[in-house]
Amino acid sequence: MAGRAVDPAEGAPDREALMRLIFALRQRGVTDPRVLDAIEKTPRQIFVDRAFRDRAWEDVALPIACGQTISQPSVVGVMTQALAPTPRCKVLEVGCGSGYQAAILARLARRVYAVERHPPLAREAAARLKALDLTNVTVIAGDGTLGWPEQAPFDRIMVTAAAEDPPRLLLDQLREGGIMVLPVGATDDVQQLIKIVKTAHGPDYAELLPVRFVPLLPGLAEAPGR
Repeated sequence: MAGRAVDPAEGAPDREALMRLIFALRQRGVTDPRVLDAIEKTPRQIFVDRAFRDRAWEDVALPIACGQTISQPSVVGVMTQALAPTPRCKVLEVGCGSGYQAAILARLARRVYAVERHPPLAREAAARLKALDLTNVTVIAGDGTLGWPEQAPFDRIMVTAAAEDPPRLLLDQLREGGIMVLPVGATDDVQQLIKIVKTAHGPDYAELLPVRFVPLLPGLAEAPGR
């Protein structure tokens, strides 16, 4: 997708495909009307590789560049619903990938800051978000494990890569009363999506569902061949 214009209308789903997806989301417990509306209005087909565009509106995870994946819409929906962003929220997303989750958050929050460790993905995500005229999102290539201290504190933090434990640096950047949603687990086979509410007495944890995400890694990714 690098080097070519992004057309949000290209590959748009028919109404039947879209309704099948919304039904699948409801079956998985995604019932918040704002979240469903944001997913319906976000053209997932522009966030997947062209080879998989005909599957963009299926409830499946798909590979993207740099060995990463775009999560299945039902997991995106569950995570977004658990995060509960409001129009007043400032949100940090760690692991922007192709930009799909950031686009959905942008429709629900006041401001979204997204960090991606793969510079090519960060550039392409920014181009897609610009094509959708989502001007309240800022994407940078950086080390997501460090968060974005210059913009902290955040009302909401979403991490779309699995850590062994909730990163302390990210929790420190979450406002009291704020919510963090992230997968945790030491291996690819055993991961749990959790919701953390930061209270005056410490973090309050709730398990949501088993998931499988790529690992949360420190530093910027090196370009292939280096």
